[in-house]
Amino acid sequence: MNQKRANDYNFIDRDKLYDLINKKPASKNEISDILEKSLKLKGLSIEDASKLLQIEDEELYQKLLKTAGYVKNEIYGRRLVLFAPLYIGNYCSNNCLYCAFRKDNKSIDRALLSIDQIKMETESLLKEGHKRILMLQGETKGNSFNYFLEALRAAYSVKVGNSSVRRINVEVAPVEVEDFARLKKEKIGTYVCFQETYDSELYKIYHPEGPKADFEYRLNVMDRAMAGGIDDVGIGALFGLADYRFEVLAMMEHASHLEKKFGCGPHTVSVPRIEPAEGVPLTNNIPYPVSDYDFKKLVAIFRIALPYTGIILSTRESESLREELFNYGVSQISAGSRTNPGAYSDKGAHSGSQFSLGDHRNLDEIISSLIDKEFIPSFCTGCYRKGRVGADFMDLAKPGLIKEFCMPNAIFTFKEYLEDFAKEETKAKGAKLIEKLTSNVANEKLKSNMKNVITKIESGERDLYF
Repeated sequence: MNQKRANDYNFIDRDKLYDLINKKPASKNEISDILEKSLKLKGLSIEDASKLLQIEDEELYQKLLKTAGYVKNEIYGRRLVLFAPLYIGNYCSNNCLYCAFRKDNKSIDRALLSIDQIKMETESLLKEGHKRILMLQGETKGNSFNYFLEALRAAYSVKVGNSSVRRINVEVAPVEVEDFARLKKEKIGTYVCFQETYDSELYKIYHPEGPKADFEYRLNVMDRAMAGGIDDVGIGALFGLADYRFEVLAMMEHASHLEKKFGCGPHTVSVPRIEPAEGVPLTNNIPYPVSDYDFKKLVAIFRIALPYTGIILSTRESESLREELFNYGVSQISAGSRTNPGAYSDKGAHSGSQFSLGDHRNLDEIISSLIDKEFIPSFCTGCYRKGRVGADFMDLAKPGLIKEFCMPNAIFTFKEYLEDFAKEETKAKGAKLIEKLTSNVANEKLKSNMKNVITKIESGERDLYF
């Protein structure tokens, strides 16, 4: 366990949050007023969000979903960012009761990929058409931080034709400020770390041993990351470990803490639910199950409460539920995922997964489906390389100026995918969607510039962005 640090503390007011979710439900008029207020795209207080979490009336529930859809469309439009997780190791010294990687689980095969294997995995992802990766591994002393840095360099070094990885987000165990500064030098994207549950009492039960058992050290990791120069951080909870209403409010409190201390809240929030995992009995008897009905509710509340924060949805969820949630607030999704090390380059590798998947489609199948619903599949990384990150990104996002970059850049990366990787049917209908979207651009100068870039992409140029 990490040594207690003087500046680590529990800034989650557990009693206050439980009091809020157990209050008498707000009236219909009060709920309607909160939803009306959220249309101004200014976010919500924790108190207002707690009232929305109590919605059970079907009319108000549908109004909540509709409001979230409006907010999502106003800020993100029809864009959906795509990425793939890249697991480089599943050895772990923790014994988290909900995770297949826990050290006492003898049911799975263990692996720690060599640098050459990491390059092979990256090459396989590039051949599918991916440009954005989330790199992650279990937490052990054997999985050294230096190894992780070397893995990042290896993945960034791989090229397949015109393609290379343009952004690697990382999910690595909490480290000190100095190591975050080293991560920053490797040009990572977002640093992601889930608290799993923000209920400090339940946390003790689910994390009986290992470095992760230190609740406060993990809770304060984003403070260290941002102090170390990381511009974008991503928080999350594993829904099913505690009352989902408490977790939503706690994540909002975490976001507020970062906003107050660093002038910028999290870049993303993730909303995974517990799914079955090999050798993990808890996943078949979830302590606090979250129904699809409540899951849609919490995604919608996150969208209107934290309007400029990306919401990430993984392939844990089914195809049908994922596609419904795209309308209520989700802005980033994993696609064609594997959660066991080595599984992209070795299609026969099945054991060693962290959890079961609900959406088994490959990248082209997902993109084809998105096209049918007129979403824009995006692999864009323009903002990060232009320095539009952290507080600077929010300064552009809140007045709506970021749209001038995001929609065109999304279309450019979508066009690249169609030219280089798509099946013929996907390419044909994707081209029609791009033509429609470009024609609908009201700003004639922007439309002309976009058409020029699209022509360059058709001529073989790549990695063009505003």
